[in-house]
Amino acid sequence: MNVNRKTIFRLQQRLHETDTVSDRPRSGRPRCTTQSQDRNLVRNHMNDRLLSASASSRQTRGRNNQRISANTVRRRLSISGLRARRPYIDPS
Repeated sequence: MNVNRKTIFRLQQRLHETDTVSDRPRSGRPRCTTQSQDRNLVRNHMNDRLLSASASSRQTRGRNNQRISANTVRRRLSISGLRARRPYIDPS
């Protein structure tokens, strides 16, 4: 398997203690959006490819009805492989 013996031992120990080998919750700042809100953001941007991140952030409320930033929208779209685009404005 090309894995260290100590890694296997730790996985066995975690399986015995928690009945699962998945990662344990970590401390840190909680996310401002849920996974379903992230999916809705992606779906909205798939339907309207020219929707800007700032417009999307104004439409979407995060957890506890708080506003989310445009940078948060850009990060969530980046994780899904999308980019928030702005329509090209012809200078003439």
